[in-house]
Amino acid sequence: MNFTRWSARLPGTQRRAAARTDDVVTEDRLSEGAVPAARAEQLTVPVPAVDELPVREVLDRVPALVALVHGPDHRLAYVNDAYVVAFGLRPTGEPARRALPELDEIGLLPLLDQVLRSGKPRTVKSRKAPDGRSYTFTCTPVTEGHGGGGGGSGGSGGSGVLVFATDVTDHAEAAERLRASERRQRETAVTLQRSLLPQELEEPDDLRIAATYLPGGTEAAVGGDWYDVITLGGGRTALVIGDVMGRGVRAAAVMGQLRTAVRAYARLDLPPHEILQLLDGLAMEIDANQIATCAYAIHDPNEGKLVYASAGHLPILVRDESGVVLRADEPTGPPLGTGGWMHASGSIPLGPGSTAVLYTDGLVERRDEDLDEGIAALERALAGATGTPQVICDRLVRSAGVTAEHDDDVAVMVLQHPAHTGPDGELFRNAALELLGGVEAAPRARAFASGVLTSWRFPVELHDLGVLAVSELVANSLQHGTPPMRLRLRRTDRRLIVEVTDGDDHLPRRRRAEPGDESGRGIAIVATIASNWGSRRTPGGGKAVWCEFVLPKG
Repeated sequence: MNFTRWSARLPGTQRRAAARTDDVVTEDRLSEGAVPAARAEQLTVPVPAVDELPVREVLDRVPALVALVHGPDHRLAYVNDAYVVAFGLRPTGEPARRALPELDEIGLLPLLDQVLRSGKPRTVKSRKAPDGRSYTFTCTPVTEGHGGGGGGSGGSGGSGVLVFATDVTDHAEAAERLRASERRQRETAVTLQRSLLPQELEEPDDLRIAATYLPGGTEAAVGGDWYDVITLGGGRTALVIGDVMGRGVRAAAVMGQLRTAVRAYARLDLPPHEILQLLDGLAMEIDANQIATCAYAIHDPNEGKLVYASAGHLPILVRDESGVVLRADEPTGPPLGTGGWMHASGSIPLGPGSTAVLYTDGLVERRDEDLDEGIAALERALAGATGTPQVICDRLVRSAGVTAEHDDDVAVMVLQHPAHTGPDGELFRNAALELLGGVEAAPRARAFASGVLTSWRFPVELHDLGVLAVSELVANSLQHGTPPMRLRLRRTDRRLIVEVTDGDDHLPRRRRAEPGDESGRGIAIVATIASNWGSRRTPGGGKAVWCEFVLPKG
């Protein structure tokens, strides 16, 4: 094959020789001062056209790798000096599979077939060659016959492919370093995120809970999703889920601060909306440009409902024991960090046999569909999901199509309020007494407590401690509280809980009683004999003071 004939037909070559060689500077233009006189003689020399340049000499000198093949089996017609330096001498006239094994090794031969058939150029970016360097290959059809670039002759002997390989090793290595840096940043964010989430969920007596966190699969997609379970004492449990807007280490760090604050505020045992009010102010102090959504709920087994408040978060879903799914849509305030909003608490039934789901938007939000459609799909999945909380959690994640390549973080928390029946029901009991009649209510409360604890077959020591705690709490309420007053005893499989409510919202505190004081020892006694104690204000006014005793194992 004659190389000169092939090179004359390389695509993009234009014949402009006549126009350029005739383009000389005249005396009239020189006299006008258009070109300095010193350069006039040089400019009268004809400029060679591109078509007149020695093509082979040009290709031999370019730093890129150039190879020319022809025919259906891509017989080698030419390689330039750079190609020889990279891969050694190559025999012309041989098929590419034998003459250019390096192209076969990186899978370029099928691309040559495509270019030859289609007559269209193709480019493959950053392929690593056997010499250890990375090249971007551009394969362009060339034709010996007229037309210069049709090449669509179905692999005729007059058609070939020009292979042009640019060394992009430095770019590829820089890109790989960038990707490695992004991977390290993502791994750091994931590690930080996971370390800030609870390593083990607290286990309330009356709830069974499981949670899952899945980081986004794309680079730097780790966000600020979090969840938590906080036992408040007295049988009550706080449940939290939130989502800090943004990605990376910063979002995870803000999440950690908010989660720590939630745990601290929860110890105050405030209503959900007051917790969110405190968090809103804190979020503005942490970063005025960072906002977060959050749902905070409290479960009290005695009330059979979930009391919650939401700061821009997605609605809690509850499936009752009959399989009907309810959505806690109201009330919902703006996200944390916006300021100037008074949050409000709402409630949704959560009786025995119910299952609730708290989740972040990564579970239900998709770019190609409305958010309500995602929530509706989650409702349908929850309606048919049965089993333990962890099983339900996994099923909901699968039903939402969440994979390792998901483009957003996902946090899901599932909680169940089991219906205790049979022998298990004997371990969960309640008893209550309205405290009427003034001072005579105290001995009646002691007698009531003694009878209940005896019927529950508690050991003598625990029986006596329980009666003493009832006596002190009732006496404190009679002295400092106002009607209506109520005594409640509750046992679970782990503890005995004593609680007294009254109409006064002044919370008691433990203090040191002086020897001459006639009062002030009741709370101190309760704090000494009980495993834990506390107080909180109740909705609608009043307070509840409680203490609990851990039951002996076995």
